Amino acid sequence: MRIAVTGGSGKLGRHVVRRLTDDGHQVLTLDKVASSGERSHLMTRVDLRDYGQVMDALLGLDDRLRDFDAVVHLGAIPAPGMAPEAATFENNMLSTYNVFQAVRRAGIKKVVYASSETVLGLPFDADPPYIPVDEEYAARPESTYSLVKHLEEQMAIQFTRWDPELSITGLRFSNVMDPDDYERFPQFDADARARKFNLWGYIDGRDGAQAVARALEHGRPGFEAFIIANADTVMSRSSAGLAAEVFPNVKVTKELGEHETMLSIDKARRLLGFEPEHTWRSYHSNRTTPTED
Repeated sequence: MRIAVTGGSGKLGRHVVRRLTDDGHQVLTLDKVASSGERSHLMTRVDLRDYGQVMDALLGLDDRLRDFDAVVHLGAIPAPGMAPEAATFENNMLSTYNVFQAVRRAGIKKVVYASSETVLGLPFDADPPYIPVDEEYAARPESTYSLVKHLEEQMAIQFTRWDPELSITGLRFSNVMDPDDYERFPQFDADARARKFNLWGYIDGRDGAQAVARALEHGRPGFEAFIIANADTVMSRSSAGLAAEVFPNVKVTKELGEHETMLSIDKARRLLGFEPEHTWRSYHSNRTTPTED
């Protein structure tokens, strides 16, 4: 496929671009900054807040790559607290509208974009309705960032209503991690509440890229949202123990595996064939320990 990727130089975007190019797709990244290192793909500098720039890029007016089959939209202020709230709202909401509208005008029929686990009610100062959380209960945004993510999902529903052939998949990514981040994971066990804000979840960037690839392959007309997380938590403590300690009044709807994620990925497994392949535990178990002479 010919795929345009916004935010391809970001933490998740780099993994996504690498996965798509490795899978044999032609990739054009649309971003305000260039990625570091060698590039195996084309790149165009685009301000996603400028509809004209987005439209030009998707129509292929620079003659390098045109007639896109799909768009992967990752470009955004990536987390709460990284910019003033009004700036976060304006940047992220307008950028996503511009991408959706340009896709529609260009006749592109497939979009995969980064929604967020934050729509589920993070940082869970109010208890979740049940554990593991899933896609079945109504969104509970608790920040401007998560409000935008919720509104983007509502916008996607309307865009797919306007064009019944359009497929938009919103991937509610957990906290994106690289292998370099795993060094500090054992420290999390010191305080069970320190990472309760997202139910101790994470997503390895490589598995996030897998989810994007599978959504591009399996996405159907209409809108669907999927929680995307790794199969385990960031903790060495048991998941059942964590739930009992931090959320004693919350119903646990299934018997949890020893370190099973409390961000349910059952829907993504069932409909996308998503299955995480990486875990921080392997990083630590594979580290070599110096031996004494």
